[in-house]
Amino acid sequence: MSDPLPSRTGPVAAVVVAAGKGSRTGGSVPKQFVTWRGKPLVRHSVEALVEAGIAPIVVAIPQGFEAEAAQALSGLPGISFTHGGATRQESVRLALETLQHDAPARVLIHDAARPALPQAVIASLLGTLDRGLAAIPVLPVVDSMIRGIDHAMAQKVVREELYRVQTPQAFDYAAILAAHQAWTGEPDAGDDAQVAASAGINVLLANGDEVLRKITFAADLEEQDMTRLPRTGMGFDVHRLVEGEELWLCGVKIAHSKGLSGHSDADVAIHALVDALLGAVAMGDIGDHFPPSDPQWKGASSDRFLAHAARLVREGGYEIGNLDVTIICEAPKIGPHKFAMREALARILGIDSSAVSVKATTTERLGLTGRGEGIAAQAVATVVPR
Repeated sequence: MSDPLPSRTGPVAAVVVAAGKGSRTGGSVPKQFVTWRGKPLVRHSVEALVEAGIAPIVVAIPQGFEAEAAQALSGLPGISFTHGGATRQESVRLALETLQHDAPARVLIHDAARPALPQAVIASLLGTLDRGLAAIPVLPVVDSMIRGIDHAMAQKVVREELYRVQTPQAFDYAAILAAHQAWTGEPDAGDDAQVAASAGINVLLANGDEVLRKITFAADLEEQDMTRLPRTGMGFDVHRLVEGEELWLCGVKIAHSKGLSGHSDADVAIHALVDALLGAVAMGDIGDHFPPSDPQWKGASSDRFLAHAARLVREGGYEIGNLDVTIICEAPKIGPHKFAMREALARILGIDSSAVSVKATTTERLGLTGRGEGIAAQAVATVVPR
């Protein structure tokens, strides 16, 4: 068939294939729901698709694992589920058919077993799709290649003509849906590019990425986690000093003529530390988790915010290495309270106080802190793989 003009604009949807049992990784839970780098494997690529502004996203899942799928992708917008079929190809067709009422112009089809999905690959695919009806990400073959027969070398293969194929693969939605529904070949075509090619669609090549490797065996899960490095986040906060408020710093109530004004207890040091911890695991900032517009946090003790950040660090597959907090003010004097502050922070976080540093400085009477109008704090947090 000849390719009609592609849909260069219009909504882009996605299908994520997560319907396999993942038996080669072992265990009772399919690999797509196993934790990898602190999150369920399937969540990584779905988050990347959401970040790219792609919606809706249909995730094909195995029957009997609805609760695991919902938990793995909780909080992400534009997600729906469909049960997969007996083969990957059938799972894709069923997912594509659930998108018919959305009528997207283009669709990305991705394997959940490839969790690290760079935004550059998505952009490359959609850009390439402007010139046709199908585009796939590929990588060149760098090793010498041969053809073997009966465990012996038969002939050399020209490696320049060979590519390693990855997902996601990008298609004109109507074209790939029709190709899947018209398929009459083997039950499993291998991938969607083969289905498209069988329908006469010219499949264009886009740039892939080495990080898009497929997680297949249990050792892959372990090996990938071993590549993680310590991470560091930084936080800063400032609050105004006013009369009639209590003064809380690092979870310690300090006697002073004024206190800090804020929606919660305004513990500026803890707020900076929360942002540092959240930044270390790339989980947003304190306002994302505890918005000041939410009345439930009015007057709340900031130790709740810090405990929440510590929990997210642990859920992300890390533990707190060390913390360094600097309080910036002219008054009150912080020195007499530093030991109590370190102990309070360590107690809230469930770590040893030797991993917590609390310091203080002034701005030599310059600026709002120098004039005694407010107190500022900055914090640095280092987290290490568990």
